[in-house]
Amino acid sequence: MSKRPPQEQDPPGHTDEMSPRPQDSMAYYSGSGLLEGARALITGADSGIGRAVAVAFAKEGADVAFGYLSEHDDANETLRLVEKEGRKCVAYPGDLSDEDHCRALVSLAVTDLGGVDVLVNNIAMQVPQSKFEDVSTEQWLRTFDVNMHSYYFMSREVLPHLAAGSSIINTASINGLRGNATLIDYSATKGAILAFTYSLAQALLDREIRVNCVAPGPVWTPLIPSTFDADKVSTFGEQAPMGRAAEPDDIAPSYVFLASNRLSNFYSGEVLAPVGGETMPG
Repeated sequence: MSKRPPQEQDPPGHTDEMSPRPQDSMAYYSGSGLLEGARALITGADSGIGRAVAVAFAKEGADVAFGYLSEHDDANETLRLVEKEGRKCVAYPGDLSDEDHCRALVSLAVTDLGGVDVLVNNIAMQVPQSKFEDVSTEQWLRTFDVNMHSYYFMSREVLPHLAAGSSIINTASINGLRGNATLIDYSATKGAILAFTYSLAQALLDREIRVNCVAPGPVWTPLIPSTFDADKVSTFGEQAPMGRAAEPDDIAPSYVFLASNRLSNFYSGEVLAPVGGETMPG
């Protein structure tokens, strides 16, 4: 497999500056009405996995609302791609680590879409450190605020609006399944998301609200060149048994499966792990 050009960006990263550009528009995906009439709220859908999920949901018949931090050009492209499928799409900028913003985002989405049937918690940040003692208190707390606490805030705030048959889908990571020596705080949040998924799924069974998780391996998104050094970016994903990182388009169908009652009505508290051929223990 040919290497990517060495490249770096300032966080949070931008799709158009990546080489090659990620496959994140679900261009070769055809929907079949699996989410017809559904209303989805997605965090971090301006780019990467979130964008691919938003477009896949739209192709399956869902209207989409999404939150993002500040990447307005990327967000506008997601809006364009969803609206191209004839579905409604609304986007809201802001910091989802903030409890009040999460509350406002849910309220806006419920108003603009007329309700919410599917919540996808997807935002994440990471700051690699070669030594554990270099993970500052500030970094540790910020990583948990973004990666874990936003999931708690969003799930709590959306819950009163979810009816039987609705679902929550969380994004974890292979690093939450097996750890990562240079991403200890990030891996800890992803492990927490797994336990959160298992626990919330049990808590919501009697309300017929399903809670599941997708835990991908390496995926080529703006997070990568905006957090790793150029040399690591050039070989990113080659450690996977398939020899490459996934594209966002490779991951999005897992979310369609978990969101669709037609396909996954007997799935709750489950983790799908598209990790490129790595066999996980357990």
